[in-house]
Amino acid sequence: MPHVAYDEDLANRIRELIGNEAGVTEKKMFGGLAFLIGGNMSVSVSGQGGLLLRCDPEQTEALLSKPHAAPFEMRGRAMDGWLRVDPEGVRTKRELERWVDRGVAYARSLPPKQ
Repeated sequence: MPHVAYDEDLANRIRELIGNEAGVTEKKMFGGLAFLIGGNMSVSVSGQGGLLLRCDPEQTEALLSKPHAAPFEMRGRAMDGWLRVDPEGVRTKRELERWVDRGVAYARSLPPKQ
């Protein structure tokens, strides 16, 4: 069986939630599958399991207090505006929807990329 770098089931669950949104594209990045809106990443199925979320940098600290949320680190540095959500935090549709809606709303607030 070929190795898949990310959770296909989680990717399909995200497609069900935002597949009808305008301007949604998918792109392989960060070892996973990112869902972009207007060229801006909203959420990504992480190659390490769970979800990578883009959010308002000013909300990062508050969101880290939520269950299953952790800082997203790049080269050993925590990045404001980015979170990692453990697989346990996106098990139900309601849990997943809460995180995805937040990522989509933030991506929509940014100017579209050309």
